[in-house]
This record gives sequence, C-alpha cells and structure tokens, in this order.
Amino acid sequence: MADQGVSNERKRELEQMDPFQEAMVRGLSYASAHKKQIGMVIGALVVVFAIFSGIIYSFKQSEIKASALVAKATAEYAKVYAKEQDLKTGFEAVKDDFTIIFEDYANTSAGRMALVSWAKICFDAGEYDLAFTSYTDALSALGDEAGMENFILSALGNLSRIKNEPEKAKSYYLRIENGSSGLLKDEARFALAMLYEAENDLAASLKMYEKIIAENDSSIYRSIAQARVNGAR
Repeated sequence: MADQGVSNERKRELEQMDPFQEAMVRGLSYASAHKKQIGMVIGALVVVFAIFSGIIYSFKQSEIKASALVAKATAEYAKVYAKEQDLKTGFEAVKDDFTIIFEDYANTSAGRMALVSWAKICFDAGEYDLAFTSYTDALSALGDEAGMENFILSALGNLSRIKNEPEKAKSYYLRIENGSSGLLKDEARFALAMLYEAENDLAASLKMYEKIIAENDSSIYRSIAQARVNGAR
C-alpha cells in the first residue's frame, strides 16, 4: 500500500504543470486575446527593420561612391602634377572634384579623410587659408581617428607660423606637448622652443630643449637642443 501511495502522489505531481509550461499557457492565452495589438507591433518592427536596413545600405553605397571619387581625384592630381610639374596646376585640376566630395559625402569616412589630402594639396599650392580651413575641419571631423590628431595639430601650428600668428601656433603645439601621444611631440617641442626664443623667453625655450634631450635619445633635434642648452650655461 505504501508503494501505491507514493505512486499516486507522484502521479499527481506529474499531472501538475511546471513553471515553464504555465508561462507558455499564459503567453498563448495573452496572444490569443490580443491578436490585433500584437500584429500591429510585429508590423511596426518589420517596418523599422526595413528602414534601418535601407539606411545601412545607403551608407554603404555612399561610402563606396565617396572612396571611388577620392581615389579618382587623387589619381588625377598625381597625373596632372607628373605632367606639368606644377603644384598650383594640380590644385586647380582637382579643386572642383574635392568640392563635390565635401558637399555630397562629408559624412562618410572617405569624405572625412579626404579633408587631410585636400589640405595638403592646398598647402603645397600655397593656398594657406584654404589649407588651414581644411585642416581645422579635419581636426573636428576626425578627432584622433587613425592617430591623426597630432599630425593635424602640427600642420595647423606650421600654418599659423607661416601666417605669422605665433600665439595661435603655440596653442596647437602645446596641445601636442600636453597630450598623451608621443607622435610628433619632439617636433612640437622644437617649434615651441624656437617660438619662445623669438620672444626672448629663454627659460621656456630651454625647458623645451631640455625635454627633447631628456626624453628622446634618438631625436633628430637632440644635437641642436644640446647645443642650445650648453650655450645657455
């Protein structure tokens, strides 16, 4: 009889639904009672997915087109320069091409990177104001993408010196000096040392030279920096 009692109890347990089964039943009951609402939600999700997929596809197509246009403009510049051996002529040959890229594909990766290429073309052609604007736009668009920040800051500092704007130049070089990346840091320190020297701020100038000596044994500016420091003693 004891065995039969255990068997009946076990039978009752088996006849009861476990939590998962209960949840499934409740879910099916809810779905049955709210067919219209659930259908609308599913329909909305399908529409959202379709829109999202369309946007992603559009972005990819824009990126492909922008990359192709940048490559074409760069190749044209190289072709014209190779033939004419004149940087200004090369600049004029691709000016409209880069304008189209920036107008139509500014939000693509290729369009943002093209700002740097175009800025260099402008710089080489002596179009310093255009180069400065393009490097400034590139700094905003790229940030530190692909390690570009210090490169762009250095270019802006150099352009500011060419444009005889020493305070602005110092602000760009100091951003490199105070930053965490070592890229072009020696160049920035050397430029700062010369700017301070031109202002007769010898203490600030020597500080930059000493940093070059202390922190980079292989710096191309080390011998000049050492001579300046020795001459001040």
